[in-house]
Amino acid sequence: MAVGTGVRRQQAAQTEAELKAAAVRVFARLGYLNTKITDITAEAGRATGSFYTHFASKEALLEALLADLLAEGDASAVDAGHSDDFSDRAAVRWHVAAYWGFYREHSAIMTALQQASIVDERFAARSREMIEPDLHHIAEHLVHARDAGLRLPGDPLVVATAFTQLIATFAATWQSGAGPDLGRPLDDNEAIETLTSFVYAAIGGSA
Repeated sequence: MAVGTGVRRQQAAQTEAELKAAAVRVFARLGYLNTKITDITAEAGRATGSFYTHFASKEALLEALLADLLAEGDASAVDAGHSDDFSDRAAVRWHVAAYWGFYREHSAIMTALQQASIVDERFAARSREMIEPDLHHIAEHLVHARDAGLRLPGDPLVVATAFTQLIATFAATWQSGAGPDLGRPLDDNEAIETLTSFVYAAIGGSA
């Protein structure tokens, strides 16, 4: 019985993972708002009814994807290059570069989150609730910078919000190709360095 239960749990976990992966592919192809649950199950090669065994709705699936992203972000915080002292420009750059790469890797989900939040205030509120611990994490970094002598432009939590929104909007704009025509591609390193210098100067550092 225990063996059978373990197998069923493994199969259920596999189905859930396949539905999530299929959703990401369909979101990238059709956009979140245009995606139907039947599109996701067809992409995964699963019966439509199987979706509801794992998720109550498309929004619930997207919330699960957000939870996965947040868990991945938490795991990156133990990276050897991570520092919590934003008085050090290298620490700011690490966070900017990490987010830039993270957004590129998960652009379909990030775009879906933006679209869902625009049309569904309940989902937007739930997303803010889930993301808030990350804001406090950045605010703690800013407190360390203030303690080290940087003159923050405002309350650390307010500045943390500006920090994260700026990086997110910058990445969304340039990685989607919506930025102004430079006559050349925007190199990743140039993007990261420019944004790092801008942010670091804004929090009182010398870029």
